[in-house]
Amino acid sequence: MCGIVGIISKEPFSVRERLVKALKRLEYRGYDSCGYATGRGDFVKKIGEISGLMSAPKESQATLGIAHTRWATHGGVTEANAHPHFNKEKTIFVVHNGIIENYAEIRRLLVEQGYEFVSQTDTEVIPHYIDWRLKLGRSMEESMQDFISLAEGTFAVVMFRKGEEMLYVMKRDSPLVLGVVDGMCIIASDIYAFSDLTREAVFFEDNEYACIGPGSYTIFNARGKQVHRLMQPFDWTHNEETKEKYRHFMMKEIREQPVTSKRLIDSFKTTQKSKLETLASMVREAERVVFLACGTSYHASLVGAFLMTKQGIRANSVIASEFESFLIVDNKTLVIAISQSGETMDVVSVLKHVRKTGAKVACIVNVPYSTVQRMSDISIELLAGQEVCVAATKTFTNQLIALLALAKALGNKEIHLEEIPARIAQTIVDNEEILKKLAKELHKKHDIFVLGRGMTYPLAREFALKLKEIPYMHAEGMMAGELKHGTIALIEPGTPVISLIPNSNPDMISSTKEVEARGAKTIIISNTNGELHLPACCDAEFGIYSGIVGHLLSYYIGLLRKCPIDKPRNLAKSVTVK
Repeated sequence: MCGIVGIISKEPFSVRERLVKALKRLEYRGYDSCGYATGRGDFVKKIGEISGLMSAPKESQATLGIAHTRWATHGGVTEANAHPHFNKEKTIFVVHNGIIENYAEIRRLLVEQGYEFVSQTDTEVIPHYIDWRLKLGRSMEESMQDFISLAEGTFAVVMFRKGEEMLYVMKRDSPLVLGVVDGMCIIASDIYAFSDLTREAVFFEDNEYACIGPGSYTIFNARGKQVHRLMQPFDWTHNEETKEKYRHFMMKEIREQPVTSKRLIDSFKTTQKSKLETLASMVREAERVVFLACGTSYHASLVGAFLMTKQGIRANSVIASEFESFLIVDNKTLVIAISQSGETMDVVSVLKHVRKTGAKVACIVNVPYSTVQRMSDISIELLAGQEVCVAATKTFTNQLIALLALAKALGNKEIHLEEIPARIAQTIVDNEEILKKLAKELHKKHDIFVLGRGMTYPLAREFALKLKEIPYMHAEGMMAGELKHGTIALIEPGTPVISLIPNSNPDMISSTKEVEARGAKTIIISNTNGELHLPACCDAEFGIYSGIVGHLLSYYIGLLRKCPIDKPRNLAKSVTVK
């Protein structure tokens, strides 16, 4: 959700080949418009994809530039609302990720000072406010300090003054990281933007601001005191991801899973063995375990809570945005945050509160060096590689595997991790052609219900979520036992109902027969008897294989409905605002 890049260099660089391409490396975060500006004051804004920026300008060189992908929060998707934003004289240019919660109050203040606004965004208050403070005689550093004191909400801001060889940044909650490369500084939302150029980075903390020159930087805290922070090495590189032979990244990422799952499983015998053992010890020592997540990661966390509970551990799972309404944690609680990006704002906000209570914090993340990982006492990395498609597939599978590995470390003897990669491959081979035919039957339906029970309930939710995300179908993941308490009234002849039935579960069979009796078109996914057959496994492993079936079916229905598979409307890969 929004990507920021700022570059300042001693030597001129290609705007197209360096600035815009660095921005393109962040497009996985999700966006609906984009733009850039150079130190000369030239700027381009476009609705739609970054490719529009690649073709818009003539080839140009610059020593300073900023660029941005926007995911609309305040104001519609228009060129006026796209970034960069600037003051009236076009001498201050700004890109921003986050939400200025009191922007209306700041805007009124600036209107009283004679400032006019041309967009509907919260971001536009920043260049006008900085301009106002400068005209009052404040320095750039003092103006940034004033803004941090006044602004409420979240922000990662990169800006420059026309004619100056300096980038200025401010940060609160939203991620911001700096790379230094041979007389060049690159500031960005995450290390993806420059991981092809350097293996060192500076991670900014909240309420800091900085002045960044070509090859140098000075950081200050909110009180204006200089902060000394050294470059931190990182050993993870983002390669240029391509679709290879596939039409979409989603299909590529589904088919990668035999490899990505094995990589993770092997790590629990080698590089992540001690971390897994430490996490298992933390679980045993805690009075209560709380899983914290959003979206697809929440569905994985529900499986984790079921696994812990089966082993006699007091555990539950909470959606991060609802955390305050449900739980009080203390120093005897272990909070396990699950996040693909490690930057999900709802999760980060809760962890800030949790840290103050003295609770222990662990995380399961795919992106190393992310905010959630840096806030945690210990972390398990998913090792799935970059996931480009907005909808999570291979990272969801690896989240489940990580939780199964934790359950196994805690004594679960049903789980056989070593067999999972081959079973994933078998699931795809055995069911893909059936799923293509099934997609043709379902792609014009208006409603689909997915039933699960116990360990498969989270998978029913995940199955339904993918049907919403990819082919834009109304789908509902249900506890099978709850059908008779209301939802069964929606079942009419021909209504598709997908039942997840592991190991001939009698209660699931009974619920399936209930809807069949009302005329439902039932589709059974089972590892015993069903239209879609999964490998023999325990209930816990069943979730992995049924999840893959759900992802494949959603993909093929999405194709038939001509949906933008990798970039569903209104969705972002990394949700960095509340």
